[in-house]
Amino acid sequence: MEGKIKLGIVEDQSLFREGIKALLKNWDCFTVVFESPDGFSVIDRLKQSPVVPDVMLVDLSLPPQLKKEYTGLHVTLALLEHFPAIRILILSVHDDENFISELIKHGAHGYLVKDADPEEVYEAILSVYTKGSYVNARTLSALQNTMGRKAKTRKLLVKLSRRELEILQLTCQQLTAEEIGKRLFISVKTVNGHRNNLLLKTGSKNVAGLVLFAVKNDLVNLV
Repeated sequence: MEGKIKLGIVEDQSLFREGIKALLKNWDCFTVVFESPDGFSVIDRLKQSPVVPDVMLVDLSLPPQLKKEYTGLHVTLALLEHFPAIRILILSVHDDENFISELIKHGAHGYLVKDADPEEVYEAILSVYTKGSYVNARTLSALQNTMGRKAKTRKLLVKLSRRELEILQLTCQQLTAEEIGKRLFISVKTVNGHRNNLLLKTGSKNVAGLVLFAVKNDLVNLV
């Protein structure tokens, strides 16, 4: 397990859960260390688990807790509160732009529709783990259509420095801190310092949130 990316799966359909586990076995860099058929028991089970995942694959549609709704959004919020280091990749049959933008807005690191090719699943997990987000064309379109269309009439309420804007733009292009450092001839520590300032200034929960902020405020053009 050492050196591998530890994955968790929250999925109520056993057939799909076994299918995604079988798919993940094709890549030596992944190991599944946690799985749950519902969302409401995830936090308690993680607290008792000897190993915590690096990345959690979470189905959007999950069984209720008794008669109370408990979706992938609820799991996302609970993980952010209790296990903020876990990266969250939402898996869903829903290709709805409002679903996508709302999940990113509330802290998910990426959103993947279940008809995705295996290669995209691999890419999404690696991106969420190494870069802090996965923003594919579908997610970007959702963010632009649901958030960006009102940007022209909104005044930016926070002041960003020229360097912060540069780092925000490169972050939105899915570059890692190491890649940004090389591009701008600065250290990784400096990049992370600027990113932390950006998170604080924009009120973003993570890198995906920075992309959301940038699109919402028309600060980058990713088309």
